[in-house]
Amino acid sequence: MTLDDVLVRLQGDILTPGVKTSPLLSSVFASDLMSDVLAFAHSGTLLLTGLANIHVVRTATLADIAAVVFVQGKRPADDIIAEALKNDLPLASTPLPMFEACTRMGALLNGK
Repeated sequence: MTLDDVLVRLQGDILTPGVKTSPLLSSVFASDLMSDVLAFAHSGTLLLTGLANIHVVRTATLADIAAVVFVQGKRPADDIIAEALKNDLPLASTPLPMFEACTRMGALLNGK
């Protein structure tokens, strides 16, 4: 699946225009704990999170996360978006709560 597929399924908006949104995503990881992302997420993963601060971008870059989607309509500040752009990290936002976003991603991964 690609981030473009995810954005359609999650009714999401891209926050980092110009960053490639078509990389293949190998899996989905949902967490607000960046220590869990570092410990358990794999390279090429899509991260769903409700945390919208600079730690998300730094953690995602360090963990080689493919893209980040902020749930509940959260949008990080402009300086955080600028940092993501600098690192070619796609950021997006969905109005959906975490549970609904995870459910939809599960259905997408299972071909439903």
